Amino acid sequence: MNLHDHHLIRLLTNLRLPVGDYVIFGSGPLLAHGLRTTISDLDIVARDTAWHICASLSAPYPAPSGHGHMIRLYGGALEIVDRWLSPMWDTDRLVDSAQLIDGLPFASLTDVIASKWATDRPKDHTDLHAIRAHTAHAYALTGGTR
Repeated sequence: MNLHDHHLIRLLTNLRLPVGDYVIFGSGPLLAHGLRTTISDLDIVARDTAWHICASLSAPYPAPSGHGHMIRLYGGALEIVDRWLSPMWDTDRLVDSAQLIDGLPFASLTDVIASKWATDRPKDHTDLHAIRAHTAHAYALTGGTR
């Protein structure tokens, strides 16, 4: 499946957010890498113009994590936060280190691993297993070299 055909990605791209002002996090990078075919929502960390565009569409409220603010769009299909989960996650670093896949900024799998390890929910265990299998396969394809 083409990433841009996914309904959540279409909702996001219709917002026309500037690429340098947000990063897709949560399970979104697993979708981009083909490690998940379905996700229930798209988690986005936004700053500056991207945050202001989203805030013009729906009022921000305190994030459930207790850290920063959240905006839910399209009935929660898109969940935009100005900070990720805890103070250990620097918004600028996350956005600036985003990996472009099909022109969209995704968090690195390394950051996804750290986040899912910290949240430690049952679905995170499944995702971590998929990432490990993916990276082991990629490593094997290189003949064990970098």
